[in-house]
Amino acid sequence: MKKTLLIDMDSVICDLMSVWHERYNRDYQDNLTVDRLECWNSEKYVKPECGTKIYDYLKEPGLFLGLEPLPNAIEVLERLHGKYDILIVTSSVSNAFAEKELWIEKYLPFIGKHNLVFSHRKDMIVGDLLFDDAPHNLTAFSSTGRIAVAMDYPYNKEVPVPRVKNWLEFEKFLKKGD
Repeated sequence: MKKTLLIDMDSVICDLMSVWHERYNRDYQDNLTVDRLECWNSEKYVKPECGTKIYDYLKEPGLFLGLEPLPNAIEVLERLHGKYDILIVTSSVSNAFAEKELWIEKYLPFIGKHNLVFSHRKDMIVGDLLFDDAPHNLTAFSSTGRIAVAMDYPYNKEVPVPRVKNWLEFEKFLKKGD
């Protein structure tokens, strides 16, 4: 029986942070980058006049549809697809559901939108391994005794799980476990 991989979308398969921060930086004349985020709460790193409005950018129509895949994500997923059952498990603002489905159809047709799961509780989804970036998802999933692997970012450094810096490292990690 194939193992099931649960793969996050934003900042794991596709580059959300660059586009999100680019929009904020343009509007607030700032220079926010993902490298400066030492915790999950982005509002702590923006100008006071922005504050929690930083999250409003995530509701902009077209934002998620226009994201680019991270380097090697598509190629590695294609190679893994035959060996593993893959579910794309993503949390989302409600207006982005359709955009994320279209994104999957465009970039990952071999996985398909029928393998796309929207959930804020990824630890409740059946799977053998979670590849994610959000500290709360990594912590909750690993607390179930299953393997959580972090896409390494400054904001998830404190989570004691295996970490990879890119998709090629993730592929090597999986090969070591076979």
